[in-house]
Amino acid sequence: MGRQRTFDEDEVVRAAVGLFGGRAYDGVSVDDLVTHLGVHRNSLYKTFGSKRGLYLVALRRHLADDVHPLAEALAAAPDAATALRLITSADLDLLLLAVVERAPADEEVAAEVAAALTAVDQAIADALGIPAALAAALTAAALGILLRGNPDGVGTALTRRFDSPD
Repeated sequence: MGRQRTFDEDEVVRAAVGLFGGRAYDGVSVDDLVTHLGVHRNSLYKTFGSKRGLYLVALRRHLADDVHPLAEALAAAPDAATALRLITSADLDLLLLAVVERAPADEEVAAEVAAALTAVDQAIADALGIPAALAAALTAAALGILLRGNPDGVGTALTRRFDSPD
C-alpha cells in the first residue's frame, strides 16, 4: 500500500498560481516548488506528473477562478470605462505571463490563453454592443496598461476619456 497524500492538492494548486504568477514558468524551479509549496518532490511528480503538469493545472485554476469571473463581470459592464476598470483591477499576472512566456512555446498553453481572451473579448462585445475586433482592442489596451504597471496614470486617463468623451 502506498503512502497517503499529506498535502491538500487544492491549496498546492492555489499556491502554485501565485508562484507562477509572480515569477513565471521559467523563473520557478522544481526546488522552488518543493520549498514554497511544502510538497515532497516525489509527491509533486506523482500528483502532477511534472513541473509543466502542475503549471497547466495552476493556469487552468487561474482561468477558472480569476479570468472567467472577470468575463462574467464584463458581460454586465454598462460602458467601456467600466470594462477597462474591471480588467485593470483584476489579478491577471499568471495570464499575462502565460501570454508572453509560455504560449509562444507551448500549444496547449496557447489554446487555453486564446480561449480565455476570446471569452473576455466576447463578453465586452456583447455587453457594449460593439464588434468583436473593437472589444479585442479594448482588452489589449487594458492588458497593456497592466503590463506597463499603469505608469503616469495611463489607465486613469483612458478611463476618464471613456467617461466623458468630447
